[in-house]
Amino acid sequence: MNKKYTKGTFVLEIFAILIALIFLVPFYFVIANSLKGFSEILIDAAALPTEWLFSNYVKVWQILDFPRAFWNSLVITVASNIGLVIISSMAAWKMVRTPGRFSKILFVFFVAAMVIPFQTVMIPLVKLGGMLGIMNSIPGIIIMYFGFGVPLSLFLYHGFVKTVPVEVEESARIDGCTQFGVFWRIVFPLLKPITVTVVILNTLWIWNDYLLPLLVLQDASLRTIPLATSSFFAQYTKQWDMGLAALVLGITPVVIFFLFLQKHIIKGIASGSIK
Repeated sequence: MNKKYTKGTFVLEIFAILIALIFLVPFYFVIANSLKGFSEILIDAAALPTEWLFSNYVKVWQILDFPRAFWNSLVITVASNIGLVIISSMAAWKMVRTPGRFSKILFVFFVAAMVIPFQTVMIPLVKLGGMLGIMNSIPGIIIMYFGFGVPLSLFLYHGFVKTVPVEVEESARIDGCTQFGVFWRIVFPLLKPITVTVVILNTLWIWNDYLLPLLVLQDASLRTIPLATSSFFAQYTKQWDMGLAALVLGITPVVIFFLFLQKHIIKGIASGSIK
């Protein structure tokens, strides 16, 4: 039976719209000021541009060598996500399906790693990376993202794997499926909702990360988008017009990615709530 549309519902909808508009205010400031000249931003940052300077984006594209920075960020993000999904999902499944003291202790160690601040391991990380010869390289930073991203990803997978019926896996084994076959053909497809969640969280983190690439990637040709954008914000000079245009170019791929996966996000939330 459908509920009647009441005045209370109308008020709640208006309130929700106002809250949504408040969250959109930062986007307005970034986009509007990215189309202004530097002097106009200083005069009135809240006003619309008197002259729409789309040339800011052309200049940023050329100054930053944006295609190269975009490619570096894309390779690092995609490769890190693939590795994190494979490692975390398999490890979580193995821990859940082989209960025991060792699995519990190992899981506790992974969860404990989530609360360690990155700043406390920066110096040992740089020293170890130098000893292993993986500094100033894209494969090296991808390996580091594996280490920093596995704890949270494994924690999310660990809780979701428990909802997968063991009987499904036993039936597959009876039919002659190997252990890897059971996971990749039976279990992993059922983990799609949490996989989407893990990919989104890690993409937002890795794509926007600034500190780890700053420590690891010294060559200008290896710069990611956040590193390239930071060049407009020096200690004594801040090119707000160029910097904000670079920010818009940097966040656009992530927004498109989020909108593309929005349907799967909603399905994942609904599936998780039902389970």
